[in-house]
Amino acid sequence: MAQITQSLSLLIEQLAKLPGVGKKSAERMAYHLLRVNKKEALALASAIVDVRENVHYCKHCYYLAEEETCEICQDPTRDQTLLCIVEQPRDVIALEQSGVYRGLYHVLLGRIAPLEGVGPEQLTVDSLLERIPQGNFEEVIMATNPTVEGDGTSLYISNMLAKYPIKISRLARGVTTGSVLEFTNKEILADALSGRQDLH
Repeated sequence: MAQITQSLSLLIEQLAKLPGVGKKSAERMAYHLLRVNKKEALALASAIVDVRENVHYCKHCYYLAEEETCEICQDPTRDQTLLCIVEQPRDVIALEQSGVYRGLYHVLLGRIAPLEGVGPEQLTVDSLLERIPQGNFEEVIMATNPTVEGDGTSLYISNMLAKYPIKISRLARGVTTGSVLEFTNKEILADALSGRQDLH
């Protein structure tokens, strides 16, 4: 029985580690990369290297940036009195696509999940707590995912922020419990942002 080359085997193995990619899909991708012209395949490799070398977390909000701060934090037209707290950078993208929100963000880079060993210290909560008194925030919007962990994270942060004279709200439950912001359509997200509710 013919064996595949070591290089191809390694590529399949690495592709199969991607989320949502099984062994068969990884094999199809690998064989596709062999079929396309070399320039196209190397462009993909170059893009992967480029994103790993140049993209990092914004020093203020932990969204993705290629400079010290991200484009959202640099934008003087954003409402500096509004701060929206999300779990992941992809949640920022989802909320931006709704076209409703024009404030700033803070990305937690996860959610509190004790069963998985994730506590507030593994997230960017400390940076958030330093950021609040330094800013001019009038409202903090809790936009964690409507899951048990997301709600627990929202409650924890709300309690930590209770000492500040800031309105704390959460997205309206047009976003179904158990769903993920990344996969929620923009109309539902727009309604949820517009109908956000006070937590305190």
